[in-house]
Amino acid sequence: MYIKRYTIASFILIALVGWYVYAYVTQGSIGIELFGISLPSLSIAIWVIVPLFILYIASVLHMSFYNMLGGLKLRKYEKDYDRIIDAIVDAYLSKAERNYTFKTPRYKLLGGLLANTTLFLKGDVSPTTDNDKINDVLKAVGSIKSGEVVDLKPYNLKIDNPLVIQNERNRYKKGDLSGEDILSHPNKYAKELCKEVYADLVKTKSVNFIEKHKEYLIKESLLEILSRINADENNIDVSNETLISLFNDLNLNTKDYIDISKVLSNGMIPEQRMKLFEILSNEKEEAMDAYLYTLYDLEMLAPANDILDISQPDEYQNFKAYRALKECNKHFNIELFI
Repeated sequence: MYIKRYTIASFILIALVGWYVYAYVTQGSIGIELFGISLPSLSIAIWVIVPLFILYIASVLHMSFYNMLGGLKLRKYEKDYDRIIDAIVDAYLSKAERNYTFKTPRYKLLGGLLANTTLFLKGDVSPTTDNDKINDVLKAVGSIKSGEVVDLKPYNLKIDNPLVIQNERNRYKKGDLSGEDILSHPNKYAKELCKEVYADLVKTKSVNFIEKHKEYLIKESLLEILSRINADENNIDVSNETLISLFNDLNLNTKDYIDISKVLSNGMIPEQRMKLFEILSNEKEEAMDAYLYTLYDLEMLAPANDILDISQPDEYQNFKAYRALKECNKHFNIELFI
């Protein structure tokens, strides 16, 4: 556009200069010898405008060159803009792997920040941007957040992506996907989701099902299973061997074993409960506190005192304090000492 204007203005100026020289200065002609070459005799007015024309050609070439550089630079910005849109989309989609290379300094700074950022919707955000790609992602994320099921295949997300997990969770809650299907196809669903579904299913499923899929066992689901032993609803009968097998699949600490004993106190018969923790205490040092708690909770004072009598002076101070108070006819709840 600017070169066109410049060309028109230049031709007008050249024509005016040539006309002025021919009309008011001289109408004569002259021949010029350049580098030993004799040029034809031309009007002086023409010889005057030749340098102007050469200057015009040089200036147009100069402007065209820098216009081309500006176009290349603009093209870099346009490509970086497309990349930054993709980076924003990936940030909303919580993609773990992102690999974008930016050519311009400003987009390089913003892209570097987005590469290590996950964006979240705040409240109910309507897609009101000027970019359709971002609008589609905002709509999809918002729908998943509100409990709807969305087709995420176009975004090529991995099964452990948070949005994919939530989307499959929504399918499960709506009944479009059964828990058995999820646990039977672990390669199609994230392990986090499998554990959640397992924790939900163990509330009603059989012992065989619990053992079959125990690879998804977590502490919360274990406590749910234990609460069903001899319960009024959905009760199950589990042997100590099976329980120990479940315990061994988890990394339980002293507090966890005590929590287990508390839950079992509601349904398991005292003899089985005591025998269970006797076996556990012989195998795992972390279970000894739970065994002592179980004995005192069941008022089995003699075996508990025997253990304390052979222990080191600095061991089980809390239970020794409880025993001392009990010997002085001071009755406290054992749970105050654990």
